[in-house]
Amino acid sequence: MALGVGIVGLPNVGKSTLFNAITKAGAVAANYPFATIDKNVGIVTLPDERLDALAKVYTKGDRVPPLVPTIVEFVDIAGLVKGAHKGEGLGNQFLANIREVAAVAHVVRCFESDEIIHVEGHVDPVGDAVTINLELALADLQILEKRLDRLKKNAKSSKDDALLVPLVESLVAHLSEGKPARTFAWNDPEALAKFYKESGLLTAKPMVYVANVPDSDLPDGGSNPHYAALKKMAQDEGMEVVAISAQIEAELGELDPEEALVFLNDLGLSEPGMNSLVRVAFRLLGLQTFLTAGEKEVRAWTIRQGDKAPTAAGVIHTDLERTFIRALVIDWKKFIEAGSIASARDRGWLRTEGKDYIMQDGDVVEFLCSG
Repeated sequence: MALGVGIVGLPNVGKSTLFNAITKAGAVAANYPFATIDKNVGIVTLPDERLDALAKVYTKGDRVPPLVPTIVEFVDIAGLVKGAHKGEGLGNQFLANIREVAAVAHVVRCFESDEIIHVEGHVDPVGDAVTINLELALADLQILEKRLDRLKKNAKSSKDDALLVPLVESLVAHLSEGKPARTFAWNDPEALAKFYKESGLLTAKPMVYVANVPDSDLPDGGSNPHYAALKKMAQDEGMEVVAISAQIEAELGELDPEEALVFLNDLGLSEPGMNSLVRVAFRLLGLQTFLTAGEKEVRAWTIRQGDKAPTAAGVIHTDLERTFIRALVIDWKKFIEAGSIASARDRGWLRTEGKDYIMQDGDVVEFLCSG
């Protein structure tokens, strides 16, 4: 299961530099608007220390089981400008591309530079964020206003359409204030979730702000006033902010693992900033991983929070969901402590779970199926 996260922002905020760093895909990064015209897609592995820990259990001499982490798909989307909802700049393409992703990483410039032009002529992270949020809200409004007209026309003959009219009217009023759909509350959450799924609203997608800061302000934004302003805005919206230096991430991408570790240590960092972004995006999407382990392979599998055991089995192979009988389950930490499946069974830590078992993040599982 690929996780599609669209990297968006105004031109020249560091989107493509960040994308290049995390995917090493070579997207064009240039000091002028619209250097990114077509969307670029890159695959990144989700950092997971549990795989290394599980592999040690099955390591024999120099034979270490291959590790297969889950993946995250990042999409670098063309820079947006004011008027995008009306087709200004590359607005139509931007909006079409963002509709295809499941979540949004909104890159905001929080650094000063005389060498890198700002599309508005000055650095204003809150203003930049508002520009994009407003353009997305206006694009959603265009869709909803047309939808509302149709609903009202059909309300007399369709009970379902009549029930949706007050919801859409309230949502239109919410968006008209420049607020995203993700912050809209309704008295029937299930009906709202169903409507969002059908309508594909841009501002209903989970989003995280990515503050592109100088390396001197890592890892938490330091005393950077631009970062502080963006963080306050995010807190007011109930959003998260991840501080990253796109330039540092780019430099790390050019180093081998040992050199990168030394570089990080010199900066007082324990890991690349991108790792934090990937984890946040994964969590925002309501995803989690379960693990399978053995001498041949140690692997992480992606499922949605709340998925039951048969669904998880189906991620491995569709036939396993159909033929599912039961699952042998143990938390990964307990498995490491036990040191082997046999030891875990002797200690009573290996559980047998049926079709109604709701999978937990970090479960180590063996599925038993018929046929």
